[in-house]
Amino acid sequence: MVDRNLINQLGLSDDLIDEQINQMFGDTEHEHLENVLQTKVDSKLPGTILKGIIAQQIGNDVIVEVGLKSEGVVDAGEFGDPSEIVPGREIEVLLEDTDSESGLVVLSKRKADTIRGWETIINTKNEGDVVVGKVIRRIKGGLLVDIGVPVFLPASQVDIRKPGDISRFIGKDVECKILKIDVESRNIVVSRRKLVEEERKSSKEKILNDIEIGQLRKGVVKNIADFGVFVDLGGLDGLLHISDLSWGRISHPSEVVHLDQEIDCIVIGVDKENEKISLGLKQKTSCPWDDVENRYPVGSRVQGKVVNVMNYGVFVRLEDGIEGLVHISEMSWTKRLAHPSEMVNLGDDIEVVVLSVNKEKQEISLGLKQTETNPWSVAAQKYPAGTIVNAVVRSLTNFGAFVEIEPGIDGMIHVSDLSWTRKYGHPREVLDKDQELKCVVLEVNEEKRRVSLGVKQMTEDPWIHAIPATYIPGHIIKGKIAKLTNFGAFVELEDELEGLLHISELADHKIEKPQDVVEPGQEVEVKILKVDTEARKIGLSLRRVQWAAEDQAKAADGDTIKDIGDAPDERSGPYTDTFQIPMPPSGE
Repeated sequence: MVDRNLINQLGLSDDLIDEQINQMFGDTEHEHLENVLQTKVDSKLPGTILKGIIAQQIGNDVIVEVGLKSEGVVDAGEFGDPSEIVPGREIEVLLEDTDSESGLVVLSKRKADTIRGWETIINTKNEGDVVVGKVIRRIKGGLLVDIGVPVFLPASQVDIRKPGDISRFIGKDVECKILKIDVESRNIVVSRRKLVEEERKSSKEKILNDIEIGQLRKGVVKNIADFGVFVDLGGLDGLLHISDLSWGRISHPSEVVHLDQEIDCIVIGVDKENEKISLGLKQKTSCPWDDVENRYPVGSRVQGKVVNVMNYGVFVRLEDGIEGLVHISEMSWTKRLAHPSEMVNLGDDIEVVVLSVNKEKQEISLGLKQTETNPWSVAAQKYPAGTIVNAVVRSLTNFGAFVEIEPGIDGMIHVSDLSWTRKYGHPREVLDKDQELKCVVLEVNEEKRRVSLGVKQMTEDPWIHAIPATYIPGHIIKGKIAKLTNFGAFVELEDELEGLLHISELADHKIEKPQDVVEPGQEVEVKILKVDTEARKIGLSLRRVQWAAEDQAKAADGDTIKDIGDAPDERSGPYTDTFQIPMPPSGE
């Protein structure tokens, strides 16, 4: 039979051709003409779809008989399945070229299948219809899906949420809805998302009607974020917060679940008005804190693993869901730690003692130092008051020096306990860091973990015997001006011993400032007015020495006074014990 479609393309109507043929020829001639016309048209119009018979396969060429002068050739790769290449099988092919260099007719099975597929789609499908196809490959902007012909599935239409790597759909069959058919450009756009949305809409209503708190629901993990997991319940997403994934500590939800995993969750919250569902995974098992007091009684020793190290302490996992805190203050009896990493590291297995348990707040306080004997509990027996110890200066402060008696046991020497007779403004005036020295234990305070030490206590207090016996009121002695103040001058009598020369005792006449009479470093002779052992002060006078010198001169003339130290202070009367040593202003 004549290819009617081809005749129509030539601009000839069926009626006109039949009428002219019947007038000019009989039946035999008519049949002969049809054969000639078929051959001529087929051989000169590439693009025609022909039926052919597979003759044989030679290498990658499949020889197809299509009734032309030469045999046709189809590339074996155009057959979707090699098992389809069977000699004698009838197939449809597209005539591409009749004058190839090899003399063979070039045919295409793939193009013929595509054209037939387009004809089928255009004739049988409309926009909005549902089709099923296999994802062939990924292309720019989406996926290519074979539904009989290649169609475009945009990435935005793959799923209702961002699907991540859409390459995972390659090779899978997907059901889609046709969004657009463009016949002229032979372009079809499909959407998987539309179908999913429609299915979820109907399922969502059913879920919201049926769901209740406490139900066990199956779902599929569809998205994982830092704060939790979105689980598809079959039409409605539920949020599985990271805090509800496990009773134990986790850093990220991916440690517990993975994408597309099917899981069973407990419904822990329902907001039907806003269509929000809260899910829990850890709620499938009982809370480990329910009987924590029985399993971890206060005072018990337990093993754990360090799972987090903070500036203020370390968290120790005792079991899944149970963690306790070892505060930095509970890590060592003796060491002053700047950071917990000085004692333990992340991942260490350690033994700790349970100090307290708060079930309501889900908190356990642990101690590391309690696993060892407290050295301060025996410090008082080891270092009773009066014990002489060797110590090393570790640090100096304004108020004293911290020294190490033994590893872990430190003591403090207050600046006032450095000397009986001299007042130091800072301990560095007499001590150096890392200096070794002997000192006396004054007191051990176990509760405050403090040992008080003294250096001056190594010798007897000179104000008890030595100073009163050496410095007798009425005697005249030599000294050196150590420093001047607005109220007088301090006179150095010997190392670390000074007396006060009040401004009123510098001269007979009134003076404005001590510099008018004396200067630092000047050697002077002074008279001892009083030695106050209780206040630890020695009162001196410069003007009374001058009086004594004058009296001595007079006595020499009259030969009446023998000892200058015994000469009376006639101008002010004889010296008595009631003389008050002038006190310096507060703060001096």
